[in-house]
Amino acid sequence: MQILSVVLVALVALLHAYFLVLEMFLWQRRPGRELSGFDADLAAATAPLAANQGLYNGFLAAGLVWGLIAADPTGYRVQVFFLCCVVVAGLYGAATANRRILFAQALPGAAALAAVLVAG
Repeated sequence: MQILSVVLVALVALLHAYFLVLEMFLWQRRPGRELSGFDADLAAATAPLAANQGLYNGFLAAGLVWGLIAADPTGYRVQVFFLCCVVVAGLYGAATANRRILFAQALPGAAALAAVLVAG
């Protein structure tokens, strides 16, 4: 179970690093516009907000990587904390912005959190 938890946490970290790139650098290009469904004008108008969101996703990714490389008990605690942040952010985003966020963010975070808690 330990290997599974490490793999899942790493995948969630990579997912949030991807969100960072998408929201900070690709928001006004095809990948970002396809994700958001925004036309060019709305993508341009919301780009600063998306970049801010992307930065926060980068912090989540960095925290998860820290949790993976830190020695226990710190690594375990950091993973639990940041995975809880991922789940809460995913639930809030699903409730307020787009239901797809539940499956793209909250569900992977919850699966990784469950694996970390079981392995812990």
